[in-house]
Amino acid sequence: MTLKYLNKDFSAGVAVFLVTLPLCLGIALASGAPLFSGLLAGIVGGIVVTLFSGSEVSVSGPAAGLTVIVFDSIQRLGSYPNFLMAVVLAGVIQFLLGWLKAGRLSSFVPSSVIRGMLVAIGIVIILKQIPHALGWDADYEGEFEFAQADQRNTFTEIIEALSHPNAGAILISVLCLGLIAWWDYSAKKGIKFFKTIPGGLVVVLVGVIINQLLVLWFPAMSLKEASHLVRVPLIRDWADARAAFNFPAFEILANPQVYISALTLAIVGSIESLFSLEAADKLDTRRRISSPNQELKAQGIGNVVSGLIGGLPLTLVAIRTSVNVYSGAQTRLSSFIHGLLMLLAVFSIPQLLNYIPLACLAALLISVGYKLAKIEIFKKMYREGSDQFIPFIITVLAIVFTDLLIGLAIGLIVGMIYIVYTNNLSAISVGRDKETVLIWFKKDVSFLNKAHLKEVLAALKPGDYVFVDGLRAQFIDHDIFTTLEEFEADAPLRGIQVEFKGITRRKIAKQKSNAIIQKTITGE
Repeated sequence: MTLKYLNKDFSAGVAVFLVTLPLCLGIALASGAPLFSGLLAGIVGGIVVTLFSGSEVSVSGPAAGLTVIVFDSIQRLGSYPNFLMAVVLAGVIQFLLGWLKAGRLSSFVPSSVIRGMLVAIGIVIILKQIPHALGWDADYEGEFEFAQADQRNTFTEIIEALSHPNAGAILISVLCLGLIAWWDYSAKKGIKFFKTIPGGLVVVLVGVIINQLLVLWFPAMSLKEASHLVRVPLIRDWADARAAFNFPAFEILANPQVYISALTLAIVGSIESLFSLEAADKLDTRRRISSPNQELKAQGIGNVVSGLIGGLPLTLVAIRTSVNVYSGAQTRLSSFIHGLLMLLAVFSIPQLLNYIPLACLAALLISVGYKLAKIEIFKKMYREGSDQFIPFIITVLAIVFTDLLIGLAIGLIVGMIYIVYTNNLSAISVGRDKETVLIWFKKDVSFLNKAHLKEVLAALKPGDYVFVDGLRAQFIDHDIFTTLEEFEADAPLRGIQVEFKGITRRKIAKQKSNAIIQKTITGE
């Protein structure tokens, strides 16, 4: 870590800290785990994982994508200490995956899917924060799924919030959104004060002050109920401090179920971390390339530590990473600062944290969501062509209407289909000049190109002279070779003349091509 960018990194760290607090608590609540377990995971993600991470801008912590798995695992294993053993084992598995270089699999994810994921996250952030901005805080912070546990969905929740507006929350969220826009504008203009002071901290302080003034002067509008505020468990004495920590039950190692839970956590957590790492690299303004294998090791170490002290399982989290980047983070120091602030604040000033209205945090998150899902991104992807836009938009819709992991799986499948489709079309070129037809293999052809080739051959007419050039293909699949042989045998019956050049299987074609290139160079 370097102190060169301390100003920007500190400002970003404060912003991430403020947003992370309620998210960690909400995810713990949804997981059926002790509230403090979410905070501990956030602290470990900020301090421990940051030190070993393969990324300079990513932020790790408890993830909404694991809540269902965590809830089911706690029920199946019988107690939270038993579940903690699964978290430790999951960390060991993740570290081994990193050591085995399994992280390289993330390189096979199409960029259109990663872009779709980022935009979808931005849209979901906005949609999920609208109820909090309106003062309807029935659902926990950090909820990401479209279909909710209370039988509502993202849109019906917004409708419910619109039918129960809270004037105080609306006032706070609107003023805080205006303050964010003004602060960002002033910082971009180069005014030193606005570039130096953390805008997120100012927004939260303004939110707290407005709410306290409402308590004094307009109590009916104020956000007095605990449901509208951050709710950090209080550490009043040594007994509370000891109760905040849980430790794994090693006797559960005799139960095979713990290994199933550990493997599930490791695989799902690793997938989410690798996808989020790809997204973090695309968000990074300095375009640094992170090591996915190092990230898996870091996540493994983090999960071992988190499990040993009673924390939830953690992953690299795209939402918090987005907040980090858009708050100006330059190095991993920002994530470390966020973890350090969580540690100090949770154990020293929890009472003060509980004055923060969720409405002002909603304003912070909505501003980040807007930056992730600007309309210019849709226009840019559309201009890049259907092979990029369709996987992108399907990924966006799938994530918005399901959840992150299911949406990513759908987007990945569609993206892979388009890669195969465009690769098939580009492998074989066809040109016609009257009755002369050139079929040119521009690169290797496999059985995936067979359907396209058969369509081309079926479209030939009696009287055509067909020249098939395979010199550029270093490999011609057996199915392709057999299709051409059959065509050559049937061509006279169709009144078609055929000539092959370089149509041989496997490396023979490569050898012929190399020989021709060599003759060209030497002038023979």
